[in-house]
Amino acid sequence: MSVNTPTPGAASQKRFFGHPRGLSTLFMTEMWERFSYYGMKAILLYYMYYQAAHGGLGFDKNLAMSLVSVYGAALYMSGIAGGWVADRILGARRSIAWGCVLIMGAHVALAVPGGGPVALYASMALLVVGTGLLKPNITKNVGDLYEEGDNRRDAGFTLFVMGVQIGAFLSPVIVGDILTSPNQESSQGNHFHWGFSAAAVGMAIGLIQYLLRARGTLSDAGMQVPNPLEPHHRTRVYGVLGGGFLILAAVIAILAVNDRLSAEGVVNTVSVLALVVPAVYFIVMLRSSKVTAFERGRVVAFIPLFIAMVVFWFVEEQQFTVMASYADQQTDLNAWGFHIDPTLVQTINPIVMLALAPVLASLWTKLRRQPTAPQKFAIGLILTGAGFALLFLPWILDGSHTPANPAWPLVSLSLIAIGELFVNPVGLSATTQLAPVAFASQVVGLNYASDSAAQGLIAQVSKYYSAATSGPYFGVIGALVVLLGVGLWFYSPKVYQQMISKPDVDAPASSEKIA
Repeated sequence: MSVNTPTPGAASQKRFFGHPRGLSTLFMTEMWERFSYYGMKAILLYYMYYQAAHGGLGFDKNLAMSLVSVYGAALYMSGIAGGWVADRILGARRSIAWGCVLIMGAHVALAVPGGGPVALYASMALLVVGTGLLKPNITKNVGDLYEEGDNRRDAGFTLFVMGVQIGAFLSPVIVGDILTSPNQESSQGNHFHWGFSAAAVGMAIGLIQYLLRARGTLSDAGMQVPNPLEPHHRTRVYGVLGGGFLILAAVIAILAVNDRLSAEGVVNTVSVLALVVPAVYFIVMLRSSKVTAFERGRVVAFIPLFIAMVVFWFVEEQQFTVMASYADQQTDLNAWGFHIDPTLVQTINPIVMLALAPVLASLWTKLRRQPTAPQKFAIGLILTGAGFALLFLPWILDGSHTPANPAWPLVSLSLIAIGELFVNPVGLSATTQLAPVAFASQVVGLNYASDSAAQGLIAQVSKYYSAATSGPYFGVIGALVVLLGVGLWFYSPKVYQQMISKPDVDAPASSEKIA
């Protein structure tokens, strides 16, 4: 099934807020997967750098922030591999199911007390592989629900992202309540493991509903393998993959035996790979004989959007590292007469998204003339940069040693969340349209690799963050992002023309406006 081939009858189905019924199944699966992911990530940084007496692992704080970032980088980088598995071996539907299973296992590993760093790294490995299988393929399945030119597409992806935000909102609330519950008689350390248990239960619910509902709501979408391995190539490919894993394992073992396997080395290696892998993959696609001239033009149009997404995620993902630390240690959490758990700061993004996503979804459906995809990206970058730069003000007004009023991170994260509405769902929609058929799921994985590249950058840049430098850190980065957004706005007409251009007179015609 090609990237733009809809589920049979999908166009006529209007059973989920005016959208194909299959969207509800994917919506619920993504909601519970994000519940599990954000539930884990809401406490992961604190689990790493809190001392053992408080249930943590006692890592250095800056190292913990870098590890969380490269973890995210590896996780989203794996989407390319997960897309390849779906395109060549399993198909999207089976990849999604196996991804759910592995993600659930990752949270179970952290839920068992006493595992320490070994359980942490095992969980990271499972979650990286599982998310790589799930994320690009569930996104591709959403795109398959809509025919070429269906003006509900952007709105459908906006609703899909609402599922993400519901899970992202519920997880820190529930997990934060577990961590601070006065009814828990166990140690604080076991509170962390109860939080990870909640994440495992959430993914189990998502898996069960997917298995029960997929056949009846998605028809045959995602069942076919778009570009299957030829029988005579399978042995060679499996041999190369197996050999690669053995070599990687041998290198890790040698470094460990010689006491050269350091966390800092892992951070630097993954940071480099997070930037190199997407660049190499663009080159591979552009040179592939399976990509037509028409498709190649669309890939070229995707490059500036990919760069814009890297810039956006570079700011947005810092809410789980730099801004999580800011909330925990530089914010007056009792300023409003009651104590605010720092994990609840991470509910701001989903609350704003949930409130405004239906408005924008309706707007994109009803507007006769709406901003093009590049223009939406530009607006998103300007809002995101402004939100990040806002935290320069409490630093300059009150100094670095005075805890900030919670209103500052509240407004900052709200602006970033509004910016996300102009970038994330629109990016997902454009990706499913611009992907070459032979690389359908892999390009969606490449879309998520923008998040990987961003977190690779965060792993390096966040080392320069401290309470003393927080003002310039937020101000300089935020201002640069705003300037990039302004630049993209003026460059957007050229990008849009590339998106709709027909480089070959014999290429398939497309009158669709990608917006």
